[in-house]
Amino acid sequence: MKRIILLGLAAATLSACAQVNNPDKSEDRQLIGQSSLKDLKAGIWVDPNGCDHWMIDDGVEGYLSQRLQPNGRPVCSGAAPPTYVTGPFRGGQDVNDPL
Repeated sequence: MKRIILLGLAAATLSACAQVNNPDKSEDRQLIGQSSLKDLKAGIWVDPNGCDHWMIDDGVEGYLSQRLQPNGRPVCSGAAPPTYVTGPFRGGQDVNDPL
């Protein structure tokens, strides 16, 4: 009986990890407070090599993507010291809201 329960729990856990059939990565798919990531303000996290990454923290989840030039090379602007974050990235602040 214990094995059946454990197998059921394992199957339920793995099914929760399944990808939603939506390749659009600009949408926040959480259950509460869903919004387009395009409507949120991003900060910049500088990695240990000095290159920039866009960062959004909506209070429940965090989002991070490398900041790239049009030719695909990383942007290393010096916006902050390595391993620091700058900008209004906390709380998923809407781009229409004042700082």
